Amino acid sequence: MKKRIEKTVLMDADGVRRALTRIAHEIVEKNKGVENLILVGIRTRGVPLSERIAGEIEKIENVRPPIGVLDITLYRDDLSTMDYQPIVRPTEMPVDIGGKTIVLVDDVLFTGRTIRSALDALMDMGRPRSIQLAVLIDRGHRELPIRADFVGKNVPTAAKETVSVQLAEMDEEEKVILGEFVEE
Repeated sequence: MKKRIEKTVLMDADGVRRALTRIAHEIVEKNKGVENLILVGIRTRGVPLSERIAGEIEKIENVRPPIGVLDITLYRDDLSTMDYQPIVRPTEMPVDIGGKTIVLVDDVLFTGRTIRSALDALMDMGRPRSIQLAVLIDRGHRELPIRADFVGKNVPTAAKETVSVQLAEMDEEEKVILGEFVEE
């Protein structure tokens, strides 16, 4: 049986806050403001991250961009291999995405498969002008040609290592942990 052990804390609460503030500034700068911009958080931890980024953007631009919530469960390429029944939660898009700039938000970018699923889901909803990607952690090991436009922290990892983002809204703690699965 495998057990996950914590090796080190990569980011504390202040580090997460600083990274999200920087990402918000970079989004505003790259898009020359927030007109026609929609933040879309990928369930689960991408949602509170997108809300925090929207709050930071509001401090900068005095306008809070709309926030969408995307559930990619039915778009996963490993759905048929799961040994449990996945829970599908609603996708909520506050406005039509056609012609808009979408910033997808997720906690960790790893193989790129989650993002590919999110892109498929978005394209089923309309035709955005462009899609950008913001992640708190980019840990490498891509299996698909996907890269983030906005990154809180690049963390080179070994394939056997894990990166876990804990957010106060869901986990009561606020930190990013590098861990590893070991045999018990």
